[in-house]
Amino acid sequence: MNEFELIARLTKTLPTNESVVTGAGDDCAVLDLGVPDKLILFKTDAVVEGIHFTRETAPEKIGRKALARCLSDIAAMAGTPTAALVTIALPKNFDAEFVAQIYAGLNALAEKHAVAIVGGETTTNPERILISIALLGTVARGKHILRSGAKVGDAIFVTGELGGSRAGKHLEFEPRLAEARWLADHFQIHALMDLSDGLAGDLPHLLKASQVGAQLLKSAIPVSRAAKMRAKENSAAKPAVLAALTDGEDFELLFTIASKHAVKLLDAWKKNFPELKLSCIGKIGGGEGILLRDKIGSHKLNAHGYVHFA
Repeated sequence: MNEFELIARLTKTLPTNESVVTGAGDDCAVLDLGVPDKLILFKTDAVVEGIHFTRETAPEKIGRKALARCLSDIAAMAGTPTAALVTIALPKNFDAEFVAQIYAGLNALAEKHAVAIVGGETTTNPERILISIALLGTVARGKHILRSGAKVGDAIFVTGELGGSRAGKHLEFEPRLAEARWLADHFQIHALMDLSDGLAGDLPHLLKASQVGAQLLKSAIPVSRAAKMRAKENSAAKPAVLAALTDGEDFELLFTIASKHAVKLLDAWKKNFPELKLSCIGKIGGGEGILLRDKIGSHKLNAHGYVHFA
C-alpha cells in the first residue's frame, strides 16, 4: 500500500463539523471560524532525516525547508500565513547547537513572511531528526482556490523551472506566496496547487479532483539547468524532461485558467514578475489521465512522481 492508497483509506471515515469548508484532499484545510471577510487555512507537514535531508545538510537549511514546505501549501490556496507550531523529535545524543541552528533557519524564513512561531513540542525519536510544522493562514472569502475547479479547454501553467531539485533547490526554494495572491487578485484561476512530488505525480491529483484529463506539450515543459546538466554529464541519469516530470520538490505553482485569458496573463506576469518564468505547458481536456505530445505524436504519460512507501 503506497502513500496515496493509505490516505484514501484513512480519510474515508474522518469526522467533520460545520466549520469545515474543505477538508482532506487539497493543499490545506479551509475552515470557517466566523472571522469577518476571512477563511482560515490549516496545514501540517513534516521533514525526516534520510528522506528530506541528510545528516550533512546545513542545519539552518533543514529548518528553512521544514517551514517553507508548509508556506508553499498556503501559497497553493492563494493565502497568507500567520502562525506556526513546531514539533521536533530528536535522538538522545542530539547536538544542542545543531538544533539551535535549525531554529535559526526556520525563524529567519518565518520573519521574512511575518509568521509567528507560537510554540510546539519536543520529543525523542531514535536515530534520526523529525520536524513537523502545523501552520495557520488566512484567505479572503471567495478568494481561496482549490484543485477541483479545472475546466475542459483551460490552459495549464507552471511557474519557474522543473527538475534537478536535488542540486540544492529543495533546500532553498522560495514559496510562491506573493505570486499566488497576485494571481487570485487579478485573474479567475480555476484550479491551483503546488508541485511537491513532481509534475507527473501532482497533476493527476488536480485532474482527479476536477474530473478531467490533460494534454501536455513536451517541448513547453520548463526544464531546469540543473536537470539538463545532470543528464548531459551522466549517461545513467534520467533524461532532462523526465527529471522535470518526476524529480519532485520543485515547489512551483501549477494552475489552470481559461485559454482566452492566457495571453493577457503572460503579458501581465512579465511586468510584475520579470525574474520568474511562467510557462503554458498544455491544456485541460476530457477523459482521464495525461497525454504527452512530442514530435512523433501523443502518447499516455506513464511516469509518476515521488510516492512514499512505493
